Amino acid sequence: MSDIASRLEQIRERMTSACARAGRDLKSVELVAVSKTKPAELIQEAVDAGQSLFGENRVQEVMQKKPLLPSRLRWHLIGPLQSNKVRKILPLVEMIEAVDSLDIARDINRIAAELGLHPKVLLEINVATESSKHGFSAAQVRAQLEELYALDRLYIQGLMCIPPFDPSPEASRGYFIQLRTLREELEALGGAPLPVLSMGMSHDFETAIEEGASLVRVGTAIFGGR
Repeated sequence: MSDIASRLEQIRERMTSACARAGRDLKSVELVAVSKTKPAELIQEAVDAGQSLFGENRVQEVMQKKPLLPSRLRWHLIGPLQSNKVRKILPLVEMIEAVDSLDIARDINRIAAELGLHPKVLLEINVATESSKHGFSAAQVRAQLEELYALDRLYIQGLMCIPPFDPSPEASRGYFIQLRTLREELEALGGAPLPVLSMGMSHDFETAIEEGASLVRVGTAIFGGR
């Protein structure tokens, strides 16, 4: 068994344990293997170990790697998206996880209409209102929800967040609870389900699962450091 296969097995075991602690079905949580900066050869090792969903931060990396790997793989863009890259990425990914402003949502909607697509997206929430991070504040997303839902090409699936890094997983728990609570509030406000919560990374994904994550984005714990 390769190192990557062994790490994936360990992560799946930890996901199973976290679901058991939370009384959740393992099928309610999906692992996004974050393959940014990693070559196609290493991604193929993860594929051989049964992984099929991958997350990339940069449009260029998706464009380079996707043709080198099995066509059945699913891809999420998990990093910020610039307006001039929207047309390139829309046909390539299953979901854009980091829609961080009304402006980029409008750009995606307009170009999706031109391409005949209905992209799935998540709204990125800046849970700690950090100036260094992208995303809507809770107040912004509440105020702009009606305009976001008026963008008729977008399938808004839910929310994602990246809490401030702290080596202790418990430090993230409050932010995960905050995202889950905001999701419930927006569902009531907008009258539409938001089933996806993308939260949790290599150091805190178990805590995220305990607090309701449906996608966990794990890179270093699978592929090693960058």
